[in-house]
Amino acid sequence: MFPATWSRLSRAALSRGELRTRSLLSSSGPSDWSKVVSDAEKLVGYPTSFMSLRCLLSDELSNVAMHVRKLVGTQHPLLNTARGYVYDSRHNLQTRGLIVLLLSKAAGPSHAASGILSQDMVSGIYPSQRNLAEITELIHTAFLVHRGIVDLKGWTDTDGPLKDMEFGNKMAVLSGDFLLANACTGLAQLNNTKVVELISSAIGDVVQGIYSESSSNAEESGPTGGVDVAAWEEHAFLSHGALLAKSCQAAMELAKHDKGSQRSAFKYGKHISLGHKLNSDLQPFMRSSAGETASFSLSAAPVVFHRQIVGQERWRQQLQQATSLRNQLDYSKLLAAVKSEKGVSSAVDLCCYHGNRALEAIQAFPSSEARSALEKIASAINKF
Repeated sequence: MFPATWSRLSRAALSRGELRTRSLLSSSGPSDWSKVVSDAEKLVGYPTSFMSLRCLLSDELSNVAMHVRKLVGTQHPLLNTARGYVYDSRHNLQTRGLIVLLLSKAAGPSHAASGILSQDMVSGIYPSQRNLAEITELIHTAFLVHRGIVDLKGWTDTDGPLKDMEFGNKMAVLSGDFLLANACTGLAQLNNTKVVELISSAIGDVVQGIYSESSSNAEESGPTGGVDVAAWEEHAFLSHGALLAKSCQAAMELAKHDKGSQRSAFKYGKHISLGHKLNSDLQPFMRSSAGETASFSLSAAPVVFHRQIVGQERWRQQLQQATSLRNQLDYSKLLAAVKSEKGVSSAVDLCCYHGNRALEAIQAFPSSEARSALEKIASAINKF
């Protein structure tokens, strides 16, 4: 299902498992990224495009925020998730939906639908495509909330009272299920079997990706566990790219565009997602300076490349040298080791590769302001 794209670049390496980090698709990034997104929002009628979504999230997550007051003083992730969605207006929370809307506008009406549905278009976008954008955001938000479930096997007193942590887990499950149920209801109301099939398969992909991520956490701390970059890309696609890629394809299906346009939209969503994941993984390695406290996942792309470049034996030695007598890992030492080789530059090359592939995919659509905005988004992921 997923091609080994990196074989063309002849670099590879990765260990499974990742820390819970936000990609640029869901967080505030560099100022140029924020400007690109802000300019793009104006083209699709933002914020009216997400009014019903915002009302739903505001009502539900405000209720969650009231209940999670019990979690204040704990380390439960749901606390930050609810606080961020309710109070933090600086984050670009609807970027996935924004990309779906931009692609819808860039593609315009198809010949098959122009005589039937064009009168319903607003700012060059069909109402069903706007509904799809909201559904995409609801699904993403539901899984983001579900990811806030804490494995209490590793619970310690410093994390907070056990009873409160169990309560936080229950709230994460119920809130995520509520949002996912609303997304499924909206999906059924689109009355398009192909779109239901696409988004349902994307939900399955995300579940599979999260399951693989959770089941491989133990390998992250092991010196020998690891997979090649093709496998890493497949896992990243399932966890981070399938929803956007298939939502972009579904937007073309709703407008009755041909298979070629659907493939182009899918490719854009896929490569944008993988590019952003790589950009996010690279941030600690590009911005850190000597003596600065480092924090990154051992499954981050630069580490993956580094492990294959130096080999398992040398990687094992570097892990041992960076581990204290108390069995604590000194990430600063490990970061210096990774930066001493070509792991970072290899990850940068792969990020640029996906950015360029996204740019190629969007050329299938006619020149317009919306296409230009999508091109700027693709170019932005190559900036660090």
